[in-house]
Amino acid sequence: MAEVEAVQLKEEGNRHFQHQDYKAATKSYSQALKLTKDKALLATLYRNRAACGLKTESYVQAASDASRAIDINSSDIKALYRRCQALEHLGKLDQAFKDVQRCATLEPRNQNFQETLRRLNTSIQEKLHVQFSTDSRVQKMFEILLDENSESDKLEKVSAAQPAGQQRAHAGRPHNYTSPAGPAPISGLLLACWREAEDTKKDLKQITSHLLDMLVSKKVSGQGRDQALNLLNKNVPRKDLAIHDNSRTIYVVDNGLRKILKVVGQVPDLPSCLPLTDNTRMLASILINKLYDDLRCDPERDHFRKICEEYITGKFDPQDMDKNVIAIQTVSGILQGPFDLGNQLLGLKGVMEMMVALCGSERDVDQLVAVEALIHASTKLSRATFIITNGVSLLKEIYKTTKNEKIKIRTLVGLCKLGSAGGTDYALRQFAEGSTEKLAKQCRKWLCNASIDTRTRRWAVEGLAYLTLDADVKDDFVQDIPALQAMFELAKASMTSDKTVLYSVATTLVNCTNSYDVKEVIPELVQLAKFSKQHVPEEHPKDKKDFIDIRVKRLLKAGVTSALACMVKADSAILTDQTKELLARVFLALCDNPKDRGTIVAQGGGKALIPLALEGTDVGKVKAAHALAKIAAVSNPDIAFPGERVYEVVRPLVSLLDTQRDGLQNYEALLGLTNLSGRSDKLRQKIFKERALPDIENYMFENHDQLRQAATECMCNMVVNKEVQERFLADGNDRLKLIVLLCGEDDDKLQNAAAGALAMLTATHKKLCLKMTQVTTQWLEILQRLCLHDRLSVQHRGLVIAYNLLAADAELAKKLVESELLEILTVVGKQEPDEKKAAVVQTARECLIKCMDYGFIKPVS
Repeated sequence: MAEVEAVQLKEEGNRHFQHQDYKAATKSYSQALKLTKDKALLATLYRNRAACGLKTESYVQAASDASRAIDINSSDIKALYRRCQALEHLGKLDQAFKDVQRCATLEPRNQNFQETLRRLNTSIQEKLHVQFSTDSRVQKMFEILLDENSESDKLEKVSAAQPAGQQRAHAGRPHNYTSPAGPAPISGLLLACWREAEDTKKDLKQITSHLLDMLVSKKVSGQGRDQALNLLNKNVPRKDLAIHDNSRTIYVVDNGLRKILKVVGQVPDLPSCLPLTDNTRMLASILINKLYDDLRCDPERDHFRKICEEYITGKFDPQDMDKNVIAIQTVSGILQGPFDLGNQLLGLKGVMEMMVALCGSERDVDQLVAVEALIHASTKLSRATFIITNGVSLLKEIYKTTKNEKIKIRTLVGLCKLGSAGGTDYALRQFAEGSTEKLAKQCRKWLCNASIDTRTRRWAVEGLAYLTLDADVKDDFVQDIPALQAMFELAKASMTSDKTVLYSVATTLVNCTNSYDVKEVIPELVQLAKFSKQHVPEEHPKDKKDFIDIRVKRLLKAGVTSALACMVKADSAILTDQTKELLARVFLALCDNPKDRGTIVAQGGGKALIPLALEGTDVGKVKAAHALAKIAAVSNPDIAFPGERVYEVVRPLVSLLDTQRDGLQNYEALLGLTNLSGRSDKLRQKIFKERALPDIENYMFENHDQLRQAATECMCNMVVNKEVQERFLADGNDRLKLIVLLCGEDDDKLQNAAAGALAMLTATHKKLCLKMTQVTTQWLEILQRLCLHDRLSVQHRGLVIAYNLLAADAELAKKLVESELLEILTVVGKQEPDEKKAAVVQTARECLIKCMDYGFIKPVS
């Protein structure tokens, strides 16, 4: 009775619906729902009530009723479409789109569904554009960042400006905008906005303009300014100069170079100074350098130079000393970036005169800026010679008279730099014998003085970076353990504070390990130069290999590896590609002795080398890859490169197989790949995917014995991989022939590796057993030689190959039995197996048993 009544109420509801009395219809359907349990009827009632909900604009109820109908019948096309309509009105366009997409799948020819699909798709795109609009999001974020509200509220406000997904991504981070590390989440969000705007020049220009405005706003903190500079450094200059378009750089030069120059020219001791960190000015100098390098032609560079000239000369003012100081500070900052440009600016009328005038000023801030400018101006020998003539007396006078420790140490660094202008040339000493050692001793003294502020101690490292070109200085320095450790602590502290010390530390270590490039000395050319009375560079006696090895040992003992590992982790534009190259050079020098590599791995050197091998200058990546190869060749990969890092090592090693690399790099890369390929098939697969196989095969043809042996050993491990085996199985190649012929070489190690590869291949595929007999007429002779080899490992592998051939095919086994191989197997099998020969004798006996199974031979009592 209840079911009948439910049907009647449904019909009643339908009549009300037809008369557009939707409330009455809803009431009838609701009463019917309470009386029935029939699923088909329930689905119909919910679907009909959903239609009423749409008509009365009760969209939440309509969506709920349609969902209940769909729960009963997932293909209920009417319920799906009604839920789609309800969800669209509720603003849930993505869910509505899925429902109508399902409808269109069930009824592809329904024009109504197709039209709804198109309409919803357009609406979704418009909504996404508004929701994720770079313009609106960036505008909102910059308004917050430039707001005068308390710093502690900023990150929460910026997070609120993000889409929900990005808020969740930052949910686990502490809200500490003013931490020493700076506002990393904000930087990450801005970077995400930048990437979204890649294809829209208008959006990119707006973001760039906001970032440039941040540089000169007093409302922005030092950390915020650093983040803006970091973003500009990473995203404005071209990643590859082969890309023709440098419009981003041109836009920044035209609209923001003066703003960047303003940051470079900031003097912390002046009251007008913007909020800065220890890294801000250096980041700005790096940005200027990158922008200048990104210019494509002389007219663009001339335009860049003119902007700089106008800015600097516009600051000169006889009535305002502060402006003069800012002008010289700007020149100093440019000299730390594009030096050639800085050198041109030094030639401007009044610049050198103003430097000299500031040196003689009574104000400490004037002397401080002038001395730093002189230091940066004397990078090249020609410029240093000019300053030696004109400025050394000034520096010496300041050093003697000043009571300001900050000025004194900078003056000393200036003298250090001028004293090292001859580089490593022993004959070109600028100062009297022993003077550089005295300067270095004073630098080490300041470096070890913990009571001096970090920024001032950083200048002591800068002084040593110049002076350690002298072998006497570097030899004394590595024996001064407290000074070494003080420098390492400064390097480690750069993770959270002053990162400008990175380059100076790296340079000092390159000098101490002699890992800079040294031109090859050709005796004939030296004689010719002497005959023509030309200067010939002289090597210092303490720059010979024995002294270098001792210095490396002392550096390792003092903990240099952990300091280098910390420096690599510095996530900043200050860790430039040039600095990365210096670090890679040091690592390579440290890894030279195999006995030291364990220490380097234990202190995190293996992990630190990976990013250096993947990013940086071409020279730096090769040096780091070579150091990785040295470690990978002798270390347990699971310890040296724990976890997933081991897979990142493969690509740098494969890059060293290039024929343009030298033989030692090729050889050690092959050794490293051999070690890795022996660990797991996943690593073998990675090596294969990096397309290393053709290079490995190429070195198997090499005339150089060690290269050929290393390549064959690597292939011995690689043939375990199925995809490598398929290369051997393929028709029309000589891969198997090469392996067989290498088994016949006289070199025991080469034979051992080739026989191992052949044993593995013939054990895996019967086809290769038959193919082996076809690749060369010498195959049987080579096999017999292997089975009689004096070296047990080679003999064992030869016997395994013989067993594989016997087991592969009866006809082939018969051919082997009819040869002298049977006699060889009999002689070996009859031996009394001692501990060393057990595997050999056992394998020979298994071969004989196989022959007996075929009935080719019979046992003799």
